[in-house]
Amino acid sequence: MQDFIGVHGHAEPFLNLEPYFDLTGFAAIHEEICYSLTQSEVSYTGGSHKSMGIVPPRFENDPFIDYGQVILRFTPEEFVQFMSLSDSEEEIDYRDRHKFTLYEEGAAPISPRQFLYLKYRYGVYFPWKVFLEFVEGNTSWDDKCTNNGNFFPEIETAFPLTVRFIRSLPFRSIGRCNLLGLEANDHATIHRDNYEKQDNPPINDFITLCPAGNKELFLWHDEKAEKLYISGRLFTFNDMNYHGVDSAPYFRYSIRVDGIFTDEFRTRISK
Repeated sequence: MQDFIGVHGHAEPFLNLEPYFDLTGFAAIHEEICYSLTQSEVSYTGGSHKSMGIVPPRFENDPFIDYGQVILRFTPEEFVQFMSLSDSEEEIDYRDRHKFTLYEEGAAPISPRQFLYLKYRYGVYFPWKVFLEFVEGNTSWDDKCTNNGNFFPEIETAFPLTVRFIRSLPFRSIGRCNLLGLEANDHATIHRDNYEKQDNPPINDFITLCPAGNKELFLWHDEKAEKLYISGRLFTFNDMNYHGVDSAPYFRYSIRVDGIFTDEFRTRISK
């Protein structure tokens, strides 16, 4: 593990946080999430890691199609067809089509119909086909810790146990909170969450919840082509390391909560 970038002063790149919390309510939270997802309007995410430049070089030419690359290859006619499915009132010029590839959230938001069209027509692979935002104001990856947003009212109504637990976590503020679900036989593409590997990379404060305990994320060592698996229902890791999730024959989900840890909690987990 010493070849990975450590987290919060530890040589290890991830920390199992289960010992710090009471998880006896996770069974009820899991039931609530599974039930309420059936009544929630979910979307897609992912699918542009190659065009974002955050995948290991060895995977840049794998067979899974990236929507950022597809959009940049559009002819003017294809772009008009694509934009006819947009839900946005903003008019994007053909010359500005790169705006769709700046962030996963997109400087120009992609509509559910556009996601489906990219999948049906161009074979784009979207890893997370169940994506649900819990917190308002998720405008870009850059403000995921500092946004200090509020939970959507419909999320508080549909997921009261889940929201109560998330609010109990040791954050001074929560900027971003998303549920990410993988369909059966889908995998999460190997990527890292920042663009450049720095000598002293910032450590983002976040906690990943997996109430069912069945979504096993791994860290990827590109030089050795080895996986280091993270098991557990509550953990954090250094997302400057490449990471992904293997395929499995069943649906899996997790919730990632980004914010700023309290000083007390950072002291408790730091080495």
